[in-house]
Amino acid sequence: MDLFDHAEQRDDRRLTPLAARMRPASLEEFVGQEHILGPGSLLRRAIQEDRLTSMILWGPPGSGKTTLARLVAETTRSHFVSFSAVLAGVADIRKAIHEALERRKFKRQRTVLFVDEIHRFNKAQQDAFLPHVESGTIILVGATTENPSFEVNSALLSRCRVYILRTLSPDELRVIMHRTLTDSRRGLGDKNLELAPDTADFLVAAAQGDARSLLNALEVAAAAATPDASGRRIITLEMAKDAMQKKALLYDKAGEEHFNLISALHKSLRDSDPDAALYWLARMLEAGEDPLYVARRLIRFATEDVGNADPRALQVAVAAMQAFHFIGLPEGKLALAQAAIYLAAAPKSNALYRAYSAVEEEVARSGALPVPLAIRNAPTRLMKNAGYGQGYRYAHDDEEALVDQEHLPVEIRGKRFYSPTDRGFEAEIRNRLAQWKSILEKRRDAGKRPPRK
Repeated sequence: MDLFDHAEQRDDRRLTPLAARMRPASLEEFVGQEHILGPGSLLRRAIQEDRLTSMILWGPPGSGKTTLARLVAETTRSHFVSFSAVLAGVADIRKAIHEALERRKFKRQRTVLFVDEIHRFNKAQQDAFLPHVESGTIILVGATTENPSFEVNSALLSRCRVYILRTLSPDELRVIMHRTLTDSRRGLGDKNLELAPDTADFLVAAAQGDARSLLNALEVAAAAATPDASGRRIITLEMAKDAMQKKALLYDKAGEEHFNLISALHKSLRDSDPDAALYWLARMLEAGEDPLYVARRLIRFATEDVGNADPRALQVAVAAMQAFHFIGLPEGKLALAQAAIYLAAAPKSNALYRAYSAVEEEVARSGALPVPLAIRNAPTRLMKNAGYGQGYRYAHDDEEALVDQEHLPVEIRGKRFYSPTDRGFEAEIRNRLAQWKSILEKRRDAGKRPPRK
C-alpha cells in the first residue's frame, strides 16, 4: 500500500460515520440478540448454511437489523439487493422484481431483497412482493421498528418468519464502546482517547439500548476532545452530554409503543400503584403524546375501574382535563399527575362496567322491548285512555320514598344487572339496595297475611 492508498483510506474514514465503520464484519463480531443468533440457533444456522427463508427483522433503532441484513448479504450465494422504503417507490420495486425474475431464469440464481423500514410501504406496494416471495424468486428480508402485526400485510407476514430484536443491554453497549475505542483500523483506537469518570456510565445510560446513538455521540465527543501535554484526549462528562443531547424517547403515537404505554398506565392505575402510574404518564407526555388523549383515558378509567367505589374519581379526572385546557403545557401536566395519583389510590370496582356490558348484551339479544304501561308518559287523554301511566305509584307519596313496582319490560322482569361491591362508597350503595329490598319484601309479606280480627 503506497502513500496515496493511505490517504484514500483516511478520506474514506472521514467520510464514513463511525457507526457504519464499526458494523460487525461477521456473526462472531455481532453483539447482542443471543436469543436469535446464539450458537446453534435457527437463524444463525440458516445464515451460515445459506438456507435463508423470507423474514421480518423487528426491533427498536440501533438493535442491529441493518447489520444483520449485511451479514446475510456477505454469506449468501444469492444475489443481494438492498433499498430503503423511505427512498424507493413502485418503479424501484418493479425493477428489482424484474431483475430477480431475469436472474432466476437465465442464471438460476435467487435474489435476497432487503427492504429497510418496510413499514413505510403501503399495502399495495407490499402486495407486489407477495407472488414472488411465494414462488421463491426472491427471499424477502424486511426491517422495521413497527409491529409487523399492524404494519405488514397479513398475507405477506404469513410467508415470513418474524425475528424480534431487543434493545441492547448496558453490558452489550459497553462491549461495543470498548471495541470502538481500541480498534485503530475502523474505530477510534488511534486517537489516544480516554473517558473521564462517569462518562462511560452516562453514555451507556443515555443511549437507551441504541448502539447507533452511542457511537454517534462518541464520534462527536471524540472530535471535541483536544490532546493534553501528554497527547491524551480526555472525553469529559460535559463533552459527552453535549454530544448526546437529548435522545428522543422511543414512542410512536400511532404504533405499538403507543398502545404498550397506555396499557402500562391503565394497568398501573388498576393495580393501585401510583409510582408506576406517574412513570408511565410521564413517559407518554415527555415523548410528545397529546395530553388530552391521556386525560380522556383517565376519565375512562374513572368510570371503568373505579366507578361508584369512589364517585369523586370521575369529578377529579374531568377537573384535570378542564385544568389542562385552562393552563396548557407545561403546568397542566401536574393536573394530570394529580388525577393519576388519585385514581391509583382510589378503591376499585368494575361493577359499573360489568353492569353496562350486561345491559348491552341484553339489548342486543332481546331488542326493543315495549316500555311497561305504568311508567309511560301520558300527556294526552288518548294516551291515558290507552292505559299509559295507569297504576303508576309516585315514590314521594311514600313515607320512605319506596314503591314496589316493576320498571323493566315484562319479558326480562326481575333481571338484575348491577351488583355493587363492598369496596369504597359502593359498599354504602350495596347496603342501601339491600335495605330497600328488605323493606319491600316485608311489605309484600304483610300484604299476603290475612288481616287481624
